[in-house]
Amino acid sequence: MYKDRQNFDNVAWDKNDDAEEDSQMRLRRKDTCRQVEGLVKQKCGKPATLVSPLVVGGLNVHYRIHLEGEDSSSDVMVRLPWPYAACFPSEKVVYEAATAEYLRLHTRIPPAQVLFYGRASNVGPFLILRRIEHRGDMTDALAVPGLDPNLTPVLNLELPESKLRSLWANIASCLLEVVKSTFPLIGSLVEVDGSFRIAARPLTQNMSSMTQLAHIPPSTLPLENETYATADEWYGALANMHLAQLIFQHNDLVSSEDDCRNKYVSRQLFRRLAKRGRLSTFGFVQDDWSAYIKTVHPRCPAPDSSGPFRLWCDDFRPANVLLGPDDDVAAVIDWEFTYAAPTQFILDPPWWLLFETPEMWPSGIEEWSRAYEPHLKIWLEAMEEEEKGAEFLHALPLSVHMRESWKMGRFWLNYAARKSWAFDAVFWTYLDERFFGERDREVLDKDLWKTRLHLLSEAERQAMEPFVRQKMEESQERTLVEWDPAEAKQRLSELLFDLLPAKQSSGQRMPWRPKKGL
Repeated sequence: MYKDRQNFDNVAWDKNDDAEEDSQMRLRRKDTCRQVEGLVKQKCGKPATLVSPLVVGGLNVHYRIHLEGEDSSSDVMVRLPWPYAACFPSEKVVYEAATAEYLRLHTRIPPAQVLFYGRASNVGPFLILRRIEHRGDMTDALAVPGLDPNLTPVLNLELPESKLRSLWANIASCLLEVVKSTFPLIGSLVEVDGSFRIAARPLTQNMSSMTQLAHIPPSTLPLENETYATADEWYGALANMHLAQLIFQHNDLVSSEDDCRNKYVSRQLFRRLAKRGRLSTFGFVQDDWSAYIKTVHPRCPAPDSSGPFRLWCDDFRPANVLLGPDDDVAAVIDWEFTYAAPTQFILDPPWWLLFETPEMWPSGIEEWSRAYEPHLKIWLEAMEEEEKGAEFLHALPLSVHMRESWKMGRFWLNYAARKSWAFDAVFWTYLDERFFGERDREVLDKDLWKTRLHLLSEAERQAMEPFVRQKMEESQERTLVEWDPAEAKQRLSELLFDLLPAKQSSGQRMPWRPKKGL
């Protein structure tokens, strides 16, 4: 059984590691620091001086800048996307700036105020933020102290339960503010002349990983100006991207023919459910299709697929919450990968209670689930305290929706929808039998595909073996393939069966036309 994260493309990863190292050295150079000072002087109208040290994050580099004649409380932070680590940097900056300003103006969340931002400058896309005085972030308060800061934090199990509940209540209060705002479309916020609207594609963390760590052609992703009118449309787009990952990740994703068949069948079935509008109703009162609904009885109705929609941040976690002197929230920062999403997403309990993701848990996804449940109970208690019985959706508090999401498996559905490299572990462990009924206990992991092959269409079944043969053949050469954008879109469409030529319905091998290898 798939128990953990599937592999990124290690050829792409190595190539990006080398490029990231070079770019980090460039961002640390004195001439770059002087350019950052010059940018701040130009925007703020005062001489500016760098205050060491630089803060290097996973996707951004931060420069603290002091303005001449001001005290340190007026210092600003310049945030630059880290080249080769942050994909789509111009988009990322514009969407993050709009989101942070929207939340500052329309909620009680204290974000870092965006003073200036731009798609281009002599140092690239940038954000200039008002610096927030703080004594650390929520991770410092929650995690085991003294561990290697380069490793994923570990929740401190020695914390008194009352302290844990109190800290989580501070985060819960922020989330309750975020979910109040509603939007008519799924997509990213942009600011135009002081007003905010959904006018661009949802820029997701998974899309960044697809391009950076798997060399997926950007032309196979949603278009930059593309928005979505229904939850079902967005679930469909996410399912399409899972298939794009399987098609275009050249190295390290499939280990055998049966592994490839497992991945093909699960992705085609997931996409079929998305296209039929079933993923948006799974585990809700409206669910009249899943096998699981025969044994359980949900209480919560599904949100309307046509909206309204609510803000969701792929990368929200305790490290984003800065603390004041009394463990109060000083600011919530880093709103990259935030977009208006299906309301279904925010009805799930947070994945970050243990800090580590399910697919990266050392002993596997099922052990993560067992470790998560007692902490989920404490989280829901903290959420209930903050809600004070307030209704959120369909006359039910958000905590009720979260509790039922975990019970019904909706948590796992949305997690799998957003995470291509966690998809296989989640699908075969938590979704397949909930969707389609129990499998024979004697079925070997390599034969999982055989239990569901009959659910595919004739065209999907006929296309599988040619696809598997081609995938195994190409895996013999460790290279990175540069696809022509139009040919990549055509190739994806062939396995989505959107533009399937008649001659291919007989199972003939479909042409692959990569432009060149690196």
